[in-house]
Amino acid sequence: MTEAYITMSHKELDRLEIIQAVAGKQLKQLEAARRLGLSVRQVKRLVQRYRDEGAAGLVSRRRGRRANNALADGVRQAVLALVRKHYADFGPTLACEKLAERHGHLLSVETLRQWMIADGLWAPKRRRQARIHPRRPRRPCLGELVQIDGSPHDWFEGRGPRCTLIVFIDDATGRLMALRFAPAETTQAYMETLAQHLEQHGRPVALYSDKHSIFRVNRPDREGELTQFSRALKTLDIAPIHANSPQAKGRVERANQTLQDRLVKELRLRGIDDIDAANDFLPAFMADYNARFAVAPQTPSMPTGRSCTLPGSWLSSSVSTTPASSPRT
Repeated sequence: MTEAYITMSHKELDRLEIIQAVAGKQLKQLEAARRLGLSVRQVKRLVQRYRDEGAAGLVSRRRGRRANNALADGVRQAVLALVRKHYADFGPTLACEKLAERHGHLLSVETLRQWMIADGLWAPKRRRQARIHPRRPRRPCLGELVQIDGSPHDWFEGRGPRCTLIVFIDDATGRLMALRFAPAETTQAYMETLAQHLEQHGRPVALYSDKHSIFRVNRPDREGELTQFSRALKTLDIAPIHANSPQAKGRVERANQTLQDRLVKELRLRGIDDIDAANDFLPAFMADYNARFAVAPQTPSMPTGRSCTLPGSWLSSSVSTTPASSPRT
């Protein structure tokens, strides 16, 4: 006599154990319904099915069948054709957003991920053991601390010159406060981005940067001297804070990685290949980015007394006519 094997999931095995207890008068139907999250009527049906068919009666009747909400093969092929044509180097999350935004295909990210993996368009990343760097708690208020950094990158993917994106991001919310493309990471570029931030958001309490020579004098024999940028911060009563490691300003470092993925692809889709056109596009990009990724601050109110009316001559008077600091290598 050939033995028949029944394949059951962990959920079905747990259900079998409880239904067996009910059938053997060791457990009341009401208690079984509570444990299984079912109605008493459904428990009665399961008990009767168990008595008629044994354990096989508790196996899902839909196993091996196509799901009722499964998408048609034609939809899958059309979506993958669009991905191959327009979004071959996009990750599933960004590709899913663009398929909905530009082509009207509303899919879940996980569905698209599995389709792209099966079609060879996406290789799942292996998780490696990461070094643990405890994250510094966010500041409670919007505008209390703004992290700043420059991101030199081939933003136009060879369609235009390499340049640097100056990034100002709020520590409390992860919100992009100011973005600006510049030919290089210089004092002038940071001054212009700071002016943009002041006009739109007022003065932050502090700016958090690395120890680049734009932000501080690093020579021991000139300790205490101020750079052009640090003199401007002193005039505006903005405290400079210098990080001791890249991990210390992880908020802006992680934002740079996201921008080098998403912003590069947005510039490509719009055919933008020069700094002026890219700067014109940045406000719309920032609004979309902040809607997706910014979080609410712990304390909703802005710090008091930090508004700033920027004099028209501030920028020209803050940066001398001598050449700006050399760009970062």
